[in-house]
Amino acid sequence: MREPPHRNSQTVATAVTSPRSRRMDWLMVLVLMFMYVGIYLIHPFKRFVGRDVIAHLKYPLMSVTVPFWTVPLYAVVVPIAIFLLVYMRRRDPYQLHNAILGILISVLVTGVLTETTKNAVGWPRPDFFWHCFPNGNEVYDRRGNVVCHGKKSYVLDGYKSFPSGHASWSFAGLGFLSLYLSGKLKVFEHGSHVAKLLVVLFPLLVAYVVGIFMVNDYMHHPQDVFFGSLMGLLVATLVYFQFFPSLFHHHQDVFVPTSEQSRTNDQTSDILVNVVDRSIDIEAPAPP
Repeated sequence: MREPPHRNSQTVATAVTSPRSRRMDWLMVLVLMFMYVGIYLIHPFKRFVGRDVIAHLKYPLMSVTVPFWTVPLYAVVVPIAIFLLVYMRRRDPYQLHNAILGILISVLVTGVLTETTKNAVGWPRPDFFWHCFPNGNEVYDRRGNVVCHGKKSYVLDGYKSFPSGHASWSFAGLGFLSLYLSGKLKVFEHGSHVAKLLVVLFPLLVAYVVGIFMVNDYMHHPQDVFFGSLMGLLVATLVYFQFFPSLFHHHQDVFVPTSEQSRTNDQTSDILVNVVDRSIDIEAPAPP
């Protein structure tokens, strides 16, 4: 009788998500990158800003607590580093591949949606007055709309308040990381430790604090941060479940198993191997 090929539950679960089957997804990553750059270069809609409106947009110019160039670092690079640490423990290239691909798609889709909304809405920032009138001298046309004489790029940026890019990017990347850790730590399993829940909530706390900084720096209105956070978290959730099973599904991918889970995994693996062996014995042709 032929020796049956070695199979296990991990091989069966990951065979359908091999890197080769995700080539189209990587192509979409490139498409989303070009889309984001193209939409970012489009000028936003210049919403009417009269004297009564600009009276509420005279908050002082503040230095940004969290510069935007740091957002990709903590929302993308740091999560990928954590994915690599998990890979060093589990040695599952398919999980690593899906995690990296998933977080890139999550952030890029959120970025495209954010920039599209910014350009379409054209809502002025809380400190728009100083974007438009850097010397403090107000000028209006005959319709009562502002006639800005500040630097063009700075004026255009003043119309990009809604939604907050810091908040949306932060929740898209760190939200995906939180969901990823939830699956690895089995947070939603009955009897799970509270410590695991705190670990999962920490990335969301970081994103939440970033949103608060944006309001305190007068870069965004509270509703800008709220909508951006909701958008990023929603996209992260949808993308996560595109690559990984439900958090409430009792699958065999456990990052920190309990002793009972380890025994259950071993028993399930033995049952699967026995089933495969029997099926091969039945299907094998009779010897001549």
